[in-house]
Amino acid sequence: MSLFRKFFGKKTNEPEENIPNQERGKYMPEVKLPADERFTINFKANGGKFLYCENMEEIKESFNAILDENNWHNDKVFLVDNRLSDLFKDFNLNSTKNASESAYFLSTCEYLISDDGSLLISSNQIAEKKLIELPDHFIIYATTSQFVENIGEGLKGIKEKSKTAIPTNITTIKNFKTDDDKDFLTYGSSAKNLYLLLLEDL
Repeated sequence: MSLFRKFFGKKTNEPEENIPNQERGKYMPEVKLPADERFTINFKANGGKFLYCENMEEIKESFNAILDENNWHNDKVFLVDNRLSDLFKDFNLNSTKNASESAYFLSTCEYLISDDGSLLISSNQIAEKKLIELPDHFIIYATTSQFVENIGEGLKGIKEKSKTAIPTNITTIKNFKTDDDKDFLTYGSSAKNLYLLLLEDL
């Protein structure tokens, strides 16, 4: 997707949100950014850590860098989606179904929500656990084909994909830990330190 290459490759003094409107009159309606750009801006604003990868080799390099940064190579990982065991088999992951003894959570997601930079997940990823029961650190693997405009579009997609039974425990992850002090708006929320490994597949 050349859009991402353009987005991450160019430097500008303009705020990201203003780039498409820089030559428009002040009374002209604002041009809506594409879904992928909006997600990236909102996701970063939420405190998420974003790693865009063009191929699986880059995904594995970025995954290894995350493990190095946090010294997680020998730690237990909470893993529900067994497809990831095959995808990252070169790392000899010490996976467990016990979230409380895990250093981090490795998962996929259902969709990436552009409007607010959140991730839509379900029982396919977290079984019947609540977000607060999961480890504080998340590594999420997703692809660029998972972008949707809003939660409604994501829920519709889940319903269309689920031929036999619609997954339960559908929720969004939006609050990510940052170095900033928490204010009263984040009090009581289940904030997570989240890395997103995003593979270009379009």
